[in-house]
Amino acid sequence: MTIRPKLFTVICFLFTLSCYAQNQHNIDSLLGLLHKKIHDSTRANVYCLLTRAYWDYLPEKAMEYANQAYVLSERIGYKPGLGEACHVLAVLYTDKGNNIEGIQWNNKALQYQYETKDSTKIYNSYYALGLTYYGIGDHEKALKYDFDCLSYFERTGNKADMAGIYHNISSIYADVGKKKEAMKFLLKAATINQVTGNKDWLGRNYFMLANYYMDEGNIDSSMICYNLSRELFLLLGQKDIYAMNLVGIGRCNNLRSNYKTSFDSIQKALSIFREIHDKNGIAWSYNNLGQSFTRQKKFKDAAICLDSCLRLCKELNKTEAMRNVYQRLYQLDSASGNFANAYIHYAQYIAARDSVNNIEKMQIVLNQQLRFEYSKKEEKTKAEQEKKDAVQTITRNALIAGLTLVMLLAIVLYNRFRLKKKAHDIITYEKERSDNLLLNILPAEVAEELKETGGAKAKHFDNVTVLFTDFVNFTKVAETLTPQELVNELHACFKAFDDIIGKHNIEKIKTIGDAYLAVCGLPLADELHPKKVVQAALEIVAFMQNRHQQMGNKTFEIRIGVNSGSVVAGIVGVKKFAYDIWGDTVNTAARMEQHSEAGKVNISGSTYELVKDQFHCEHRGKISAKGKGEIDMYFVV
Repeated sequence: MTIRPKLFTVICFLFTLSCYAQNQHNIDSLLGLLHKKIHDSTRANVYCLLTRAYWDYLPEKAMEYANQAYVLSERIGYKPGLGEACHVLAVLYTDKGNNIEGIQWNNKALQYQYETKDSTKIYNSYYALGLTYYGIGDHEKALKYDFDCLSYFERTGNKADMAGIYHNISSIYADVGKKKEAMKFLLKAATINQVTGNKDWLGRNYFMLANYYMDEGNIDSSMICYNLSRELFLLLGQKDIYAMNLVGIGRCNNLRSNYKTSFDSIQKALSIFREIHDKNGIAWSYNNLGQSFTRQKKFKDAAICLDSCLRLCKELNKTEAMRNVYQRLYQLDSASGNFANAYIHYAQYIAARDSVNNIEKMQIVLNQQLRFEYSKKEEKTKAEQEKKDAVQTITRNALIAGLTLVMLLAIVLYNRFRLKKKAHDIITYEKERSDNLLLNILPAEVAEELKETGGAKAKHFDNVTVLFTDFVNFTKVAETLTPQELVNELHACFKAFDDIIGKHNIEKIKTIGDAYLAVCGLPLADELHPKKVVQAALEIVAFMQNRHQQMGNKTFEIRIGVNSGSVVAGIVGVKKFAYDIWGDTVNTAARMEQHSEAGKVNISGSTYELVKDQFHCEHRGKISAKGKGEIDMYFVV
């Protein structure tokens, strides 16, 4: 199911999708097919599948494959591929906020889908058009496409998509103020999700129903729905939505004057939001605590909560939320007799309210402009088509004798155009590939300097932390594996290391056989470099321990060394560019690794001084290291 963006003041739900790593096996398999000799239509289908595999994680990559699918399908006249490529391009443009392009590509998709009589894909395009028209505020057309889809899903018995359409129709009716109609369709969605056992979406349906009932003042029904949603998300382990339900339950109890129960519920939600670092949730919790304390005339506590909420709203740049907080502060000041502050907060509330109203008016105007521009494009396209039809009719009637010559000339010109377009596409594609390859080899700043000047100067960096890893029993394990198994295992391990250091913004330098070298603090300075590297080292150790439990003796044990200091970094050579680092800091990191133990992170005294307040470390004493003398070493526990 797909959920529309909401214009409510309550939380907007989104799907939690599978991570990129879980898709990687499918992506690798598809990429492998492209290196084989396959039919062009199959190749176009593979491009489309790669687009769908990438579009939630790397939309630019998805766009690249969608365009390749479109170009190839057009060249071979493969209409199913053209329809699929146009549909995917429509979704990608819509996701980028370019709704007009989305509508145009969806209409192109429909042309090919009508020709191939693919009902499923036709209604997928209708579904997407409903979402896109909703995005530009054209509720009438959005409802038209949604009801067309609903009719099809009802005929085919597709319960899951029926529930999704019910939810989308509910959103439209809620936006235009028809709350009863909105609730009716939302209840239909909930009924289907209950029958099909879709607990995730059933919980979301209950949450939205709870908010509808709250707006109507039906506290009993709202409380029931919040509790049902809370139980489902507790079972699913989705802490953020579970906590939002706790806030809703707290609001209901507050309106019932059950202040102790209300406080306990919201306080529990606040603890969860802090645990998952959800600032929106924290602000929402403080807002409702402030309202509750105001009702109880605990004005000091109310002021503390509302001030905390306001600070977070300013930090998050939430204008509409700030308007709500200023209103709460104005009510608090009025209730406590602080009329001077009440006047100030009332003025701030009015200013925030006007700002929100202006934003909403600007959005309405923008949506109207978008619809007007699209109408103009449709009219222009229609006029051009009519003009072409007239010219073709006159030409056919008046120049029958020269038809063959005209057709031959048209074919020559068309083929020339296609060749030029294909050449341009190839050049663009190859340039993008070379840029991406350069970024895979060099840091972005160094790559940009190299493209602009043709070279990159070596630079000195004072504050960096170097990570060095090595596999303890590499030779022994390698003897038990085939060459391909050995390469596959190294790839799996190093890919995981790449993901971990990428998460912490650490720069990978290179792999040397079974060793792995990375550094944090260059080419851009990072004051958290020691903490990030030690944290990444611990995660690498944990990954290898888990993998050893799964693979047994078919994988390796790891030891890691970390050192902090200064290095020189730059590009080596003029062919097969290699970005590298040099200096005593790197050599010491290597010594740290050599004197580490399997499954341990060994850090130098310089790194220890930087992280001793953040990690528990075990002093190993001074240990003699080759070429370095005795060095203080520590295991990170």
